[in-house]
Amino acid sequence: MKKLNCLKSYQMSRVGVAVAVAAAVFMAGCASTPPTPAPTEQMAVSRAAVNNASSAGGNEFAPVQLRSAMEKMDAAERAMGEKDYARARLLSEEALVDARLAETTARSAKAQKAAEALQEDNRVLRKELDRKAQ
Repeated sequence: MKKLNCLKSYQMSRVGVAVAVAAAVFMAGCASTPPTPAPTEQMAVSRAAVNNASSAGGNEFAPVQLRSAMEKMDAAERAMGEKDYARARLLSEEALVDARLAETTARSAKAQKAAEALQEDNRVLRKELDRKAQ
C-alpha cells in the first residue's frame, strides 16, 4: 500500500511539473516582443548609397533603378516617422540594393562609353596611319 501511495504521489508531482512547464511556455509565448530599435544607421547607409548612385550618373544611365531606390527610401522615411521600424529597415535595405545596382549600372555604362570612344579614336588613328603609309 505504501508503494501505491508513493507511486501516486510521484505521478501527481510529474503532472504538477508538466502543468508548470506548460504554463511557463504559454506565458513566454504571450510575452510581448521587445520593441524593434530604430534603424538609423541603416537609413544613413542607404541614403548615402542613393546619393552616390545619383552622383555616379544614375539619372542618366540607370533611371529605373535609381527611381526605385529613391521611392523605397521615401517610404522608409515615412515608416520611420510612423515608428514602424521593422518596415523602415526592410525598405531601407531594399533601397540600398537598388541604389547599389543603379550606381554599378551607371558606372558600367560610363566605362562602356569610354571604351567605345577609345576604340573609335584607335580606328581613326589607324586610318590616318594607313593613309600616310601609302
